[in-house]
Amino acid sequence: MSLDDLPADALSRPLARVEVVSRVDRASAVPGKITRAEELRLQLADEIVRGALPPGAALDETEIAQRFHVSRTPVREALRQLAASGLVDARAHRGAVVARPSPDRLTGMFEAMAELEALCAGLAAERMPAAERQALEAVHEELRVLSYAGNPERFHEVNERFHNAIYAGSQNGYIAEMTLATRVRVQPFRRAQFRNLGRLAKSHLEHDRVVVAIMRGDRVGAAAAMRAHIELVRGEYELYAVSV
Repeated sequence: MSLDDLPADALSRPLARVEVVSRVDRASAVPGKITRAEELRLQLADEIVRGALPPGAALDETEIAQRFHVSRTPVREALRQLAASGLVDARAHRGAVVARPSPDRLTGMFEAMAELEALCAGLAAERMPAAERQALEAVHEELRVLSYAGNPERFHEVNERFHNAIYAGSQNGYIAEMTLATRVRVQPFRRAQFRNLGRLAKSHLEHDRVVVAIMRGDRVGAAAAMRAHIELVRGEYELYAVSV
């Protein structure tokens, strides 16, 4: 995959770029508190993916701000991010409405995600420092425990740290930045698949193959395991989408 295959505006907004770099830099540490715009994005994305907000439903900034007791600024940012995921159609001078990404767009997003994550995993296998490898194993163990708890929201939060640690472990900030920017767009669909019965345990098993390859320094194996993982994530999301 070439840079031409990425979304045209993935790296064009300076403020978004600073946020992405910051989030990658703290990948192996306890994550900082997410912004109000991110909280709104996750909540609205959940409602759209579950069908609580059906396609065509109007998304009025003032009404959303009043509902969540916030100003319109984080609402506007959340809607912008959801539009990048294809979940919102933001129309100039006409407001925003709920949308659904086309099958082709969703396929393209997951294909880009799989290749970028595979690249990060392969580089991490060769370059990740010993301390970061230990931190990755610790997060992986945390996910193992959570896989028995049946809490998809908490599993998702720690799962973000797991993948962030691998992005940072690539020791290539530019690639890590592009990968995280793409994940933000795919995140609503990745998050939804954790509600499938038995998915948490299966996700941990898929992660285990990635971790083992990284610990062995197996670049090809780590990339292949991560690519297979993201492809399975896509399949799990499609199962979820049929069920709702």
